[in-house]
Amino acid sequence: MSTAIRSPVGTLPAWEVASTPVPYRDALVRMEARNAGIAAGEESELVWLLEHPPVYTAGTSAAATELLDPRFEVVEAGRGGRYTYHGPGQRVGYVLLDLGRRGRDVRCFVHALEGWVIATLGDLGVRCWRIAGKVGIWTRGTDGRDAKIGAIGVRVRRWVTMHGFAVNLSPDLDHFGGIVPCGIADHGVTSLAALGLDAAADSFDAALRRRFADFLAAAGGQQGCLP
Repeated sequence: MSTAIRSPVGTLPAWEVASTPVPYRDALVRMEARNAGIAAGEESELVWLLEHPPVYTAGTSAAATELLDPRFEVVEAGRGGRYTYHGPGQRVGYVLLDLGRRGRDVRCFVHALEGWVIATLGDLGVRCWRIAGKVGIWTRGTDGRDAKIGAIGVRVRRWVTMHGFAVNLSPDLDHFGGIVPCGIADHGVTSLAALGLDAAADSFDAALRRRFADFLAAAGGQQGCLP
């Protein structure tokens, strides 16, 4: 089940928060359908926040050697990127925006998506950053080294975006051991819980919502698009 905040087509995106875990394959089917509806002007854009049961997902650049221990179901995701883990305690945000009316700049959208997550985590007490050449959202781990706290992966079809971000609130970090996360073997993963911070989904969702207007402006190029 989900709770939804609806908006008319052509206005602000709808927000929806799933109250129970959504199987990954089911989410893919729904995203495909919503993508088509948005492109046809029949449905509103959507931000969908949810969790998945444990699953490994393979992006279009995934290498078989990076699947170390397929202890969970492995699903071809159709998004960019490599292998990623999703599971309980991780906040997944699927962002379906119509870039056809928001500047048609995929690079700007991805940059804005990263910035949205970084700003949100900053509001929750986690200083995060990008690392050139390494996909994802990074922070300082408990060992003092760079560690990934969030993943980014998108697909654009009919100029409508799909997929989005995944942020580690309080997942079982051992579950990442079955893959080389996003193809990066020389860094670890961390979470809000591991850093001793509030890992409640409601707190993260509220912080994300407060930064939403800034994200939309950046995604549409209204604030410029940094390299």
